[in-house]
Amino acid sequence: MELKNSTILITGGSSGIGLEFVKQLIAQGPAAILITGRDMSRLEQVRQQYPQIHIFQSDVSDPEAIKQLAETVTAQFPALNIIINNAGIMRNINLLDTGQRDITAEIAIDLSGPILMVQQFLPHLLTQPAAAIINVSSGLAFVPFPISPVYSAAKAGLRAYTRVLRLQLKATKIKVFELAPPSTETPLQKEFTGLVDSNQNMAANKMIVIAIKGILNDQLEIKPGLSKVLKLMSRLMPEFFLNFLDKTLQKARSKNLHS
Repeated sequence: MELKNSTILITGGSSGIGLEFVKQLIAQGPAAILITGRDMSRLEQVRQQYPQIHIFQSDVSDPEAIKQLAETVTAQFPALNIIINNAGIMRNINLLDTGQRDITAEIAIDLSGPILMVQQFLPHLLTQPAAAIINVSSGLAFVPFPISPVYSAAKAGLRAYTRVLRLQLKATKIKVFELAPPSTETPLQKEFTGLVDSNQNMAANKMIVIAIKGILNDQLEIKPGLSKVLKLMSRLMPEFFLNFLDKTLQKARSKNLHS
């Protein structure tokens, strides 16, 4: 997929993987980079650092906000041809705590959000001579993470949706990519400090180098680093690997409680 002279919209572009996409895509020479986020002050900070980008306050968990975003962006940037569905949250959830009010927050942001983004922007993308949809799933789409059950379910759902979307759009000029990052050094990891080995995290800049190379080479399923291992384990020994993760986390919790 050609990135030079493209017009690219990135959801959740003010931090983490989204911000790293911004940094590295600038070097590819796109016509325009647009980013969204819920926090306008953080968006402004990114624009101060990269004045060539365009910012839009929007919430992917809000269907009406997505509709308004699509109307505004396609009117202002009729050449828009690439959507990167990156916005996401990941939480440490104990399902025995039945009092959680926002138990489905990850479904709304990590799964429903990308689906609604595609539905709103698809009519416009179909008019472009070349277009792409890049859905950011996770290595946990292959093997669920025992302390992030809703996130794991949402990303597995996004992977399934992306595979079918690719099939349904195969007769069009839209390429559908899935980027499945491994555990990556981003703000999402703060909630898991002490529970996972941060030394295993992949640096965001290295991960995005692989992602952009994959997009340029039309590699429709991009699995950087340990994500390749997770996919392999999901096929060869899914229950063994899931139980291994669970035991590792139980040991980490026990250590934290007694330290």
